[in-house]
Formats: sequence, C-alpha cells, structure tokens
Amino acid sequence: MANTNLHAAKKAKKDEFYTQLADIERELQHYWQHFRGKTVLCNCDDPYESNFFKYFALRFNQLGLKKLICTCYDGSPVAGTQLSLFSIDSKGNEKKTAYKVEITEVSDTNGDGAIDLTDVEHLIQNNKNVLSTLHGNGDFRSQECIELLKEADIVVTNPPFSLFREYVAQLIKYKKLFLIVGHQNAITYKEIFPLIKENNVWLGYGFKGAVGHFISPYEDVATASDHREGMIRVSGVTWFTNMEIAKRQERLDLVCHYTEEEYPHYEDCDAIDVSDTFSIPCDYEGKIGVPITFLYYFNPNQFEIIECCEPCIKLMTLRQMPKFKEYKSRQKRYNGILCQKKYHRIIIRNKHPQK
Repeated sequence: MANTNLHAAKKAKKDEFYTQLADIERELQHYWQHFRGKTVLCNCDDPYESNFFKYFALRFNQLGLKKLICTCYDGSPVAGTQLSLFSIDSKGNEKKTAYKVEITEVSDTNGDGAIDLTDVEHLIQNNKNVLSTLHGNGDFRSQECIELLKEADIVVTNPPFSLFREYVAQLIKYKKLFLIVGHQNAITYKEIFPLIKENNVWLGYGFKGAVGHFISPYEDVATASDHREGMIRVSGVTWFTNMEIAKRQERLDLVCHYTEEEYPHYEDCDAIDVSDTFSIPCDYEGKIGVPITFLYYFNPNQFEIIECCEPCIKLMTLRQMPKFKEYKSRQKRYNGILCQKKYHRIIIRNKHPQK
C-alpha cells in the first residue's frame, strides 16, 4: 500500500516527504569526523520544516561546522507553518517565497545555559545577514543555487525522489561529499549503478528495518492506514553517500560452501544465484548473483562488483512443462526451458575465495 502510494506521488510530482529527526540522528552519528571545519548545504529544505536544518543548527558547535546553508523551494505546500516569518499578501494568505538561511555561528542568546531551537529562532529573526530571499524559485538546478553548491563541502538532505538521478548527477559533477535519502531501487538505475560499481557511491547504515516513516503533507498519500497518522511508510528506503564509514571495512563472515544443487546457475548469465547475502559461498571463484540488499554489506576489499541485471533461472524442462498449470508473470521460455525471471541481481566476485 505504502509503495503504491509512493509511486503515485512520484508520478504526480509530489516530492515533499520530510525525514524524521530520529532517523537523521541515527545515521549521522557515523559521519561526525567528516564535518569539522566544513560548510554544509541542505538545498532541498525549508528550514522551518526541515529536520536536517534543525539537526545541523542545534549541533553546529558540537560538529565544529564552518557554515550551514539551507535553501527552500517556493512551491512548498507547508512552508511557514511553524514560524511566522513569512510575508502576507493582500488577501491575508502567507506568500511562499524562496529564501536561504546562512549560519556561521550559534550562541546561547537567551542565556539559559543551553543552545536550542529558541536560540536558532532568535538568530533568524534578529540577524539580517542570516535570512535572505533568493532571486529565483529555489530549485537546486538554478544557477543561484548551484553557486551555493559550489561553496559547500558536504550536502545532506532528502532530495525530490522524482529527480533523484538528476540530483546525484549534479553532486558528482561538482565533486561534492554527500549523504542523501533515496529508495534502494535507485541502485538499479542506469545513471546510478555505474557510480556504485566504480566505488564512487555506496550505501550508508540505513533506516531501522529498512523502513522509513516520512512526514507527508499530502492527504491522498499519507493516511492512518500507513501506521502513523500524517506519515507515509516506505519500505526499502536508504541512505546514499560517498563519505567513508567504518562498516565499509567490515568483512562479511562467509560460512556456506558451494554445491551445484544449492546454487543453481543462471540460464542467460554466467553466474550462480544466491538467495540472500549470508548464503554467499566462501569457496566459489566465479561470478555470483546476489540481491541488491547485498550492498549494505559490501566491502570493496572483499568483493568486486561486476554488473547489475535481471537474470533467468531454470524452472523446468520441456518434458515437465505439461504438468505445470500456472504461468506467473515473471516466467518465460528460454531455449526450450521454462525459466523464471529473477528480480534485479548484483553480479559480484569474491576476491579471496577459500581454497
């Protein structure tokens, strides 16, 4: 249900799903060493709604940031619902404007001994150099926003999922470090997989249970049936990054051994099929087909990534076919053999198989 709603939202260009602060905190704890002295850009974030902005504003001093830049798109359906800093038009409606917030220091302005959102709000309301209006609409592809991107060292955000390919391409073009939210199916995109294969992009630690609950302003997408009121539940959501993290050096403990019976060979690809990552045989020297979730455990020193494809696995011979009554949608004939099309597989090779 949730992923059906997500696809419908993508088709309708409903891109604003807001990441929960707890999910951001859970992932960012592994990247702190990258941020000291750096300029961070959140370029898909209304600072009054974005938990990414809240996270970095509240931890500005703790992370040792040089600068925090946050830009907002003027088409946000929920802009300005938390703080009253927006201009009002002649009809009394809040006028949605693209703007940016630039912070170079966060201090205890109210003297309560702690830095919290009250201090951040006071900073925005009283420092004219912090909040300013953008000339354009705040689209990350505009030249105005590109100039801010050039200034940044690291980009952290949840980009529009309908523009994920284009967004990543821009980050790669300008050689930026990044940590962004996306769906794991993006691994199979022709624009994304080569980056993963060449070790330019990899997966982060991921959402708890590989499921994310996103705050959603769309009534036709987020309902109580999505388990949390006002949110959409998305399976397979993950983090994409090019910042080094400890888990990339952790070796996968392989305990299974190869047999022809347990590891069938694909009909149209020179590789064996492995149903789950922990069943990878420790002693197989050839190509191995694994689910895309293998990338959560990928260590570039242990494995080589070769390709991504949808291979076929033998289901039965022609002699057996008359006994088979039902033909599922992912089955087809291949050289006189009934085969079943597997979902996307990452084809890998173990660099150090046991003898």
